[in-house]
Amino acid sequence: MQLNKLHQKTLPLLCMLAFLPLNAAAADLDGSKLSMAWGIPFVGILLSIALMPLLAAEFWHHHYGKIAAAWGLAFLLPFAAIFGPGLMASGIVHALLAEYIPFIVLLTALFTVSGGIFIRGNLHGSPGLNTSILAIGAVLASFMGTTGASMLLIRPLIRANDNRQHKAHVIVFFIFIVSNVGGSLTPLGDPPLFLGFLKGVDFFWTVKHIFPETLFMLGALLAIFYALDSYFYHRREEMLPVDPTPDSKNIGFDGAFNFLLLAAIAALVLMSGIWKSTVVFNILGTEVGLPSLVRDVCLVIVTLLSYKLTATQVHDDNQFSWAPMLEVAKLFAGIFLTIIPVIAMLKAGVDGPFSAVIAAVTKPDGSPNPAAYFWATGLLSSFLDNAPTYLVFFNTAGGDAKVLMSTLAPTLAAISAGAVFMGANTYIGNAPNLMVKAIAEDRALKMPSFFGYMAWSGAVLLPLFIIMTFVWFR
Repeated sequence: MQLNKLHQKTLPLLCMLAFLPLNAAAADLDGSKLSMAWGIPFVGILLSIALMPLLAAEFWHHHYGKIAAAWGLAFLLPFAAIFGPGLMASGIVHALLAEYIPFIVLLTALFTVSGGIFIRGNLHGSPGLNTSILAIGAVLASFMGTTGASMLLIRPLIRANDNRQHKAHVIVFFIFIVSNVGGSLTPLGDPPLFLGFLKGVDFFWTVKHIFPETLFMLGALLAIFYALDSYFYHRREEMLPVDPTPDSKNIGFDGAFNFLLLAAIAALVLMSGIWKSTVVFNILGTEVGLPSLVRDVCLVIVTLLSYKLTATQVHDDNQFSWAPMLEVAKLFAGIFLTIIPVIAMLKAGVDGPFSAVIAAVTKPDGSPNPAAYFWATGLLSSFLDNAPTYLVFFNTAGGDAKVLMSTLAPTLAAISAGAVFMGANTYIGNAPNLMVKAIAEDRALKMPSFFGYMAWSGAVLLPLFIIMTFVWFR
């Protein structure tokens, strides 16, 4: 029902756009002639996402969609008044068809299908078992997405450790490894990489170019976790007298047919990258290729099949709800709209208002500085959102996927690693982080505060990022 309401709100908007006069294509927006004031709505919505859950949690919970819409209108209305409704329409259509809809369709498919798989039984959270679950999650994350892997494994991991006194660290490392670092190898893994794929980055490019960095991060994090979990596990009175979850010999999967649908999602994304077709639909200046259209339509079908065929009991056991997905959809709608002028200004390079940003990530000889791109992308991904941050620096580096994959490969590797790895620095760096925290707290597990979590990431992750910089990105 909620999906139908969302569709009913989106369809009239698209129909309205079809009748607006088209005077220019979205690509005609000259970023060099824009002032930095046009970036205020983009900064505003990202700061709202970062701060309002902390400062006005209840208000944010009930009105985040309205706040995102308000920031979107704060950009669209002045933009239409100054540049005309035609350019506004083409900009909206480009943001929707080229970036937002493919992004949300894939995320919704992964969220729905993984939510249709329930892992039965009670495992016992020893250091060895916990480390194994994290390692399995890291592998799964690159193929079913950090969101999919997180939603699949977080509930059984919580049940496995519900008889222990110290377990918050297990969830913190789960966010580090499964919700972030593990999704670094394919466009299926993390939204930033999927946006890169939509921009023309080859499906297997990341696995070829940041595999050593990923292996280093995962190996180090798993080793640190095992040592820390072993310390807690062997402390006196660590185990509760009675396990809240009774043992069961009936360990297995309910809704296992959804694994086939996960394979179908991977195949569809791979197909859209390999299949080359001359059939292209031009919609208000935005070209939509046949492979992309087929992929997105089939992903919607996969989503509906999973939701309709999965037993109600499985969804109940998983406490499945559309609320997290609707929140992501509403917030990213505002983000993808307000980022339009920011991207145009970044594309203007040294002639645009963000020339200082270009200078900060550029060496004196004019070539890009991979270390600066790694930290700039990563730090912004920590406090804003790693998907649009990736997009910003992708365009700052020129936005030409062919050049970035070849001549500027170290720069693209630094952008990709920064966006994916450093999304783990805070709860707001990546969408699954907050989802995992919410599920854990719903199970009465006390999680670190926003700054408490940052203390964990600062102590564990930042030293690894410094080592990575000197080894791979200097």
